[in-house]
Order: sequence, then structure tokens, then C-alpha cells
Amino acid sequence: MTNNKPTIPVSEYPERWRKVQAMMAQRNLDLLVAYADDRATFGAAHARWFANFPVHFEPICVLMPLKGEPVLLCGPESDEYARLAGRVSDVRVLREFTHPDEDYPYSKIQSLAEVAAEAVSDLAAVRRVGLAGFGLMGADVWAAFKTALPQAEWVDVENAVCDIRAQKSPAELAVIRFAYQIAEAGIQAALDTIKPGVTEREVAAEIESAMRRMGAEGTGIDTIVASGPNSRPILARSTFRAIQSGEIVLLTVAPRYEGYHAAIGRPVLVGDVSAEIQRALDVACKAQEACFAAMRPGIEGRVIEAAGRRTVEDAGLGQYFLYSGVHSVGVIEFEPPIFGPSSASVLLPNMVISVDIPLFNTPWGGLRVEDGFVMTETGAERINITPFVLGSG
Repeated sequence: MTNNKPTIPVSEYPERWRKVQAMMAQRNLDLLVAYADDRATFGAAHARWFANFPVHFEPICVLMPLKGEPVLLCGPESDEYARLAGRVSDVRVLREFTHPDEDYPYSKIQSLAEVAAEAVSDLAAVRRVGLAGFGLMGADVWAAFKTALPQAEWVDVENAVCDIRAQKSPAELAVIRFAYQIAEAGIQAALDTIKPGVTEREVAAEIESAMRRMGAEGTGIDTIVASGPNSRPILARSTFRAIQSGEIVLLTVAPRYEGYHAAIGRPVLVGDVSAEIQRALDVACKAQEACFAAMRPGIEGRVIEAAGRRTVEDAGLGQYFLYSGVHSVGVIEFEPPIFGPSSASVLLPNMVISVDIPLFNTPWGGLRVEDGFVMTETGAERINITPFVLGSG
């Protein structure tokens, strides 16, 4: 059976490496180390973007020289899968990623210093090493890396790498568009399931089953199905609470497909809800539309966020707009740049932007209205077509 679903072509990965090496040259970096692990929300980003490797169980890092091909460094249980699934052909087992109580007698295990010496012509001349993913790295790994290259100045280049991947290629856009189709299938599965007496976890199970059948490999954040008072927190969790008539059910679905994400957030009205809830939903929808109307390339993203925040504040609900409502989407569900009030980052063509209007910590619960957009040369295109007002039961 032929799989016609969009993927990232093998040829795109060397193009990414060359862009990173150009950034390294600009910053006078001799090497770059991009760290990744299996923390669900942020951890896998560099492994997927550099190498299409779905990191699991053991951490990995990509060692990028200023010239030549990268090396993927992993633990002793990941090397064969890295060769099978990844796009970096040179895979090594890294001593710094081994467990002191485990023995792997048939693995060739090397230190970071040994691998780096093979990747560059003169290891003693390495003076500046870029580090991406430092915020994920444990203290023991960080100490081992500094010991391996004691003469080097380590430079945090997390934002620089994120900037490179902010504008998406045609293949990335196709993959993300399909991820949003998966998300919409999850929303529809929820609507088909939600009714009084059904538990939040039952709804979440149907959402994730539908998304898996469409091709999702997982989620960028845990699927949120939160009803009534459970909807109050920003990051609710699905429980065994039974949904009741006259309340909202907050849905937030964020499937991961080929390493990329989508994010759709909607409240579902179960029967007749209070006038207070209905008014809050109306305000959130107006704020979402205000952001969309203001979106165009070349302006600071916080101008877009301000349009939504101002709409909510004018309605007297500003105290419930609790976080920056506009962010990029890619190999992290909410990846940099984040376009909050303190950010000067600019919207550019081919960015994928999530506009998330949050109203949380209210007396009646909480909701978000979240959609995805592709920035064009003149404005923005909404990716998902999910109606703002969803009802069930």
C-alpha cells in the first residue's frame, strides 16, 4: 500500500546543515553541539530537525563541524535505530551518554573529545563551541562536555538555531498542514463523543485514537479534555470526571506528525451554558479575528498579540489573558519565536504561527480559542477551518 502522506525529503537535511554552518561562520564557531532528549514537549526538537531522529530513552546530540558532515552521538541502545531512522549517516556511541552501571561489551564507545578530534583537523585549535539545547541538559552531562573540551568557550546558540528553522520550507509547510488535518480529525472525534455522563478520559481516548489512525506519532503536549471547573487551569489534565450538561468542555489537541506539530484549541458547549460563559467565548472569538486581521509580514509579532489582548481587555476580561498568545509552531508545539508583549521578533513569510486566545482562572472555568496560520507575502492564511462555536449534547 502506497503512503502518499507528506514527508520531509532526505535532500532537505544537508540544506539545513549548510545553513547552520553559515551561522557558525558568522559567529566564529569551530563546532556546534545540539542536544536533544525525550522530554515530550521540547526535548526532541534538535534531533528531529537536524537528523529526523525520534529520540527516545537515551539523550543524543548532533556534533556539527564548521565544514563537512555532522555526527550523531547517542547512547549504546540507540545507535542502530539512529542508523535506521535518522538522516545523519555517521552515528557514534558517546561515553558521556552511557550509564556507569551498564556494560555494553560489543559497542564501540567514544568520548566527546575523541569524536571531536576526528571531526576537525586540529582539536587544539577549537576555541568556540556553539551549544543548542543547553536548557535541557543535565548538570552531569554539561560538566562532562566542559571537561571534554576544556580549552573551549561555550556559546549558547539556541535562539540562533531556532531562528534558522523559523521560516518553513515547502516540505515543512506540507507536513504541518497535514498535522492540522490530523488535529481537526481529533476535534471531530471529540464532538462525536462528548455528551453528559462521558468522562474526560474517554473523550481524550477517542481524540488520540482518531489522530493515530490519521498518522500521528504522538502529541506535542498532552491532549487536554477539561470540563466545567476542571477547565480553569492553563494546562489542565484529563480526568475521570463525567461531563455535565450546561458547562463547557475545553479541548486542546496538538498532534505530532513527522516530528512537526499542529495546535487547535476550542471550548465545546454542552447544552445551554451561562450568559457569562457565552460572553467570554464571544470575546475570545473576536480577539482571534482581530489578530488574524492584523497579521502581515514585516511587523513585530507583539503587534498581533496586542490586537487580541486589547480586545479582551476592552471587554473587561484582561486579567484572564494569562500568557503570550502568539507563537511559532514547528518541531516544538510552541517553539521560538514567541511573540509576547516583550518580544521584538518580526513576522516573516513562511512562518507558521499559532494564535492562542486564553481566558483562564475565571470563576466559571477557562477556555482557549487557538488556530494555526501560515504567513504569506502579503498577510496570513488560516490553516484549520474549525468553527469557533462547537456544541454537543
